[in-house]
Amino acid sequence: MSPYMLGLRLEGRRVLVVGGGRVAQRRVPALLAAGARVTIVSPSVTPALDDLIADGRVHWERRRYQVGDCDGAWLVQACTDDRAVNTAVAAEAEAKRIWCVRADDRDASAAWTPASGQVGEIGVAVTAGGDPRRAASIRDAIVNGLRDGTVDARRNRTKPVGVALVGGGPGDPGLITVRGRQLLAQADVVIADRLAPRALLDELPPDVELIDAAKIPYGRYLAQEKINELIIEHARQGKFVVRLKGGDPFVFGRGGEEMIACARAGIPVTVVPGITSAIAAPAAAGVPVTHRGVTQEFHVISVHVPPGHPQSTVDWPALARSNGTLVLLMAVERIAAIADTLLENGRSPETPVMVVQDGTLPTQRAVSATLGTVAERVAAAGIRPPATVVVGEVVRVGQEIEMVRAERIP
Repeated sequence: MSPYMLGLRLEGRRVLVVGGGRVAQRRVPALLAAGARVTIVSPSVTPALDDLIADGRVHWERRRYQVGDCDGAWLVQACTDDRAVNTAVAAEAEAKRIWCVRADDRDASAAWTPASGQVGEIGVAVTAGGDPRRAASIRDAIVNGLRDGTVDARRNRTKPVGVALVGGGPGDPGLITVRGRQLLAQADVVIADRLAPRALLDELPPDVELIDAAKIPYGRYLAQEKINELIIEHARQGKFVVRLKGGDPFVFGRGGEEMIACARAGIPVTVVPGITSAIAAPAAAGVPVTHRGVTQEFHVISVHVPPGHPQSTVDWPALARSNGTLVLLMAVERIAAIADTLLENGRSPETPVMVVQDGTLPTQRAVSATLGTVAERVAAAGIRPPATVVVGEVVRVGQEIEMVRAERIP
């Protein structure tokens, strides 16, 4: 017989969890998120539960279950690996008319814990006949559909207002954040950069207005002031505007300028950080920007103007003296001047360099060189923007990883 589905409002109500293992570790955070007062009865607990106990969020009775532990509880979770104990807990709860979930026996359990998920104000709960794996699979399909817009939840929902500055990530559409994809699916107007993941734009409903804010190096260019005007104009019409950028809005993305413009216009702004290519592109090429025993610092530099330019605020001599990793963005056209400046200020010509083009995309490719040879190698390979340049000993770590992989893979 199908169960009767019910959403329990547990705020301020006592919930008993008997057992402190992995099942309890999965269930306790959801109970806390619902506002329950959780008591764990168990001789031991996992480290994750121990952290919650140390923070004072969970009360722990460090002992075995005893008859009477269910008193005052609104809900009981029997999560031990001892069937006899779970049976005793369930029997006490049944006698006292308290709903009890048994983790070890769905058929003997008075209640089931559904596979649940939350997307904004929408809660999803799936039981699938008490089969947890099947329920989780169905839950994931529904939640993912709500997040990416393939399941339409627009009707009768609370519509976001104002503007969202969304970081689209380094290029691969799968690397946008969950929150970013959710807001994109709710947009009335999307103002997108050239480096924003194009595949995401193809998924937009036909009624969404798409504005191209392309900033092509040495090519078409929409001035930032005009972008600000468009954002404010559409938001004042009551439309929800998503400003979609490649990478992160606040890492060379002019998100701060757009936020100031909206603040002056009295328009609310939501900021959704994205994964910057400064970290993602090296990682996709197998190069960590920090590595224990190699370097504990990295510097991210925009080279939209070359060393020595009056508008440059970069202290190139200090960077040359640093042992940290240098991650250079917008640097391909000026790589010769950069290498010369670093060499003139003390960096070794043998310093390893990697240049990653189209990081995280199917067209990704990487060129390895040294500081003394990188300009020649980049020109010979025909590397074009967008590309990320990594300078430092961490490049050798990435090369070592590749060597180990080559030896291990048949």
